Amino acid sequence: MDINQTEVEKYGSNYSEDGLWDKITGTAKKAGSNLIYEVLQLFYVAQNPNVPMKIRAAMVAPLGYFISPVDLIPDLAPVVGYTDDAAVIAMAIAFAHAYIDDDIRRKAKDKLVTFFGKGILKNLS
Repeated sequence: MDINQTEVEKYGSNYSEDGLWDKITGTAKKAGSNLIYEVLQLFYVAQNPNVPMKIRAAMVAPLGYFISPVDLIPDLAPVVGYTDDAAVIAMAIAFAHAYIDDDIRRKAKDKLVTFFGKGILKNLS
């Protein structure tokens, strides 16, 4: 699947923290715990004042893409509905990798537990 940066950037306006929490709580079972964990890592990178603004700002579009109900492959499509979201999030994770430290990982895991309970952590790869 070829997803170019311009297509992803147009989704930045869809990003909001409330929208992200709604999407996560409504789609975790379909999207999978690993994807939600990566989304949360990007969220915490974007919130970290120690991360350069350019990197933080670059996280908004992929998070907006994840939130958006309108994307390349509709999220309601069986089996493949989140493959485009996963590809976009994976690209953003690669971009932000140097800034994802143990604190970011801990915050993401803590938020997963808050939403879904401790059992969710056994599903992470």
